[in-house]
Amino acid sequence: MSKTVETEGALETRGIEQVPDHERTARTRELFPTWVGANISVLLLTMGASLVVAYHLNIWQALVVAVAAPVVSYGLVGLIGIAGKRGGAPGMALSRAVFGQRGNLLPGSLIWVARWGWETINAVTGAYAMLTILDILFGLKANSVLDMVTLLVFVVATFAISGLGINAVQRCNTYATYLFGAFSVLVLGYLVANTDWTKVLDHGAGSTAAVITGIGMIAAGGVSWIPSAPDFTRYLPRTASSKAIVGTAVGGAGVVVLPMVLMGAVMAVGTPDLASASDPVSFLGEILPTWIAVPYLFIALIGMLLINSMSMYSAGFTAQTLGFKVPRHWAVSVNAVISLAFGGVLMLAATSFMGSFIAFLSLLAVAFSAWVGVFGADMLRRTEYDGRAMADTTRTSAYWYRGGFSPAAVAAWALGLVSGLLFTTSDWFTGPLATNNVIGEYGLGWVATIVVSGVLYLVLPKPAVVRPAGSAERDGRDEPAEPAGERETAGV
Repeated sequence: MSKTVETEGALETRGIEQVPDHERTARTRELFPTWVGANISVLLLTMGASLVVAYHLNIWQALVVAVAAPVVSYGLVGLIGIAGKRGGAPGMALSRAVFGQRGNLLPGSLIWVARWGWETINAVTGAYAMLTILDILFGLKANSVLDMVTLLVFVVATFAISGLGINAVQRCNTYATYLFGAFSVLVLGYLVANTDWTKVLDHGAGSTAAVITGIGMIAAGGVSWIPSAPDFTRYLPRTASSKAIVGTAVGGAGVVVLPMVLMGAVMAVGTPDLASASDPVSFLGEILPTWIAVPYLFIALIGMLLINSMSMYSAGFTAQTLGFKVPRHWAVSVNAVISLAFGGVLMLAATSFMGSFIAFLSLLAVAFSAWVGVFGADMLRRTEYDGRAMADTTRTSAYWYRGGFSPAAVAAWALGLVSGLLFTTSDWFTGPLATNNVIGEYGLGWVATIVVSGVLYLVLPKPAVVRPAGSAERDGRDEPAEPAGERETAGV
């Protein structure tokens, strides 16, 4: 990420305020390692194994899933990321223009809470990676005390990286991309040479419904990044290529998701209990020789650190939009403490990590998709964001609408969320419409959420943007300007 006035040095000091044009000097190609880093997770191996063991797919169907999932989910990440270059602010700050200053607290709170779960899963996976390394190298067996020590070390390291800001995150992602690529080639080569390919290729095919459901499972991780996409594009100039923003998101994710999911599927044919292992990491020490397993686990550990760092980085902005009057790096600490507490509970009390993870993914996708539908539909009509109105949380804000709420956005979000849950099935929750229809049986509850919330927002009448008399607007440009995209009237 190119350095700017506010990001020069180690610590980024800019929060949710709009980035002025003269500081927006980043380049779209710098986004590629960001989305590579967001996917360096051994959980993809376990999910790839689940496609074979739980969904009964063959290797060719797993290939379809591995290609389609990042295209769908990170295509949406890239599209929403375009709002970052338009508005120069984090996603949940731009969301104030859509939902209203008070209305934005509703989806913001849900997304913030959902991040607790995502960061907890990542923290626990990172701790398991550390435990496996300690076991392989020193023979140290996991116990309650060691579990908590490794979890604490992981969370503290995550907080350190995310607290520093976007330069630290981007630089770490760049290095991790090269390391991951090198060691993935080693693992892939070992699997090619040591796999019983006759057994892999003879594995029976699963149903079409299972393929589509598998795409949704893998895509859910990408969907969780959609509201964060503008956080990483807000330093791009307004002239940055929208196609490049989408392309780097899909490409960066795809180069990781495709080989990882396929490797997991191949491993599962020979080791079917991989998908139901008590933890998502230790199997690597059993399947791979030590000289590959140890460095690959180190890379996996770094990847989980970066994923959690990116998530906590965005969570800090979300906390600020919810009214926490603290600097961004201190807002990050709230999520760090929560992930430490929840992670301890998961490691000590949960009986099935993967079962809990897949159940969480199914609900996570719906929680984020309701916001995606409304915000994405709004992008069809809004090309600029008023920086002063976003920062003004009082009734003088142009984004105050009716009592601080945009009725159309809030209603569309709520109805979309309920609709998606009605069609969702998980170990924790099953909606009343989750069976005997294509949407429920194919795991498309999150898609229904996006469609319902987006269509409702487009057709419902929207309040006018009313600016106080005599107010001067600055939308992040170096000179005052009235953004054309804000000249809205009641109705559609």
